[in-house]
Amino acid sequence: MDTEQMDEAHRKMMQFIAEHLQRGDTASMFQELYVRAQDDMQVIPWARQQPNPLFVSWAEQHDLAGNGRRALQVGCGLGDDAEELARRGFVVTAFDIAPAAIEWCRRRFPDSPVQYMVADLLNPPEDWRGAFDLILEIYTLQTMPAEMRAQAVERLTRFLAPGGELLVICRGRHQDESEEGMPPPLAKEDLALFERCGLQLVSFEDIEPEGEPSWRRFRALYRA
Repeated sequence: MDTEQMDEAHRKMMQFIAEHLQRGDTASMFQELYVRAQDDMQVIPWARQQPNPLFVSWAEQHDLAGNGRRALQVGCGLGDDAEELARRGFVVTAFDIAPAAIEWCRRRFPDSPVQYMVADLLNPPEDWRGAFDLILEIYTLQTMPAEMRAQAVERLTRFLAPGGELLVICRGRHQDESEEGMPPPLAKEDLALFERCGLQLVSFEDIEPEGEPSWRRFRALYRA
């Protein structure tokens, strides 16, 4: 596929995503998107084929080492962040609502120690309650309709073991800025849901954009 064809494929994929987000139909959207891609990562907008750089830089700043502790990767997509957690010594469970994404992860990393599984954040396995020392959430909450987000936050809070930490990385906006975009950006006030569910805010970073796309990012750490 040449550059022009790739740009057109990417444009159609973004249009497809925007239409589904507008309808609040995220579950079927992700499954269909991964099926449509046909193992071509170049047409998946968030497929970097490497872990998220804001997660990696945070992990390096904090000398993150799992030492056998349990970690959960939310909405794992194609698995790069989950693999980074495993590389750093965590026992990792990584889930996605799209079976096609999980199948893709298993093909990409056939010898991985990560437990990849299909799961719904709003209807999670009961044995996840209080099970994880670290939860990594990147860009999943902001793809959910606002009316579902509070329930999702409550579920994530419930998964943490005592003293466990939750790292959230998302596209951000000021409260008075537009919510338009893909994925829709969150305001700091949206993330305050975690504190209302009983978590302590340890750190909050408002990261100004560099280069393109010119989107600010929030990186927030919470502790149970």
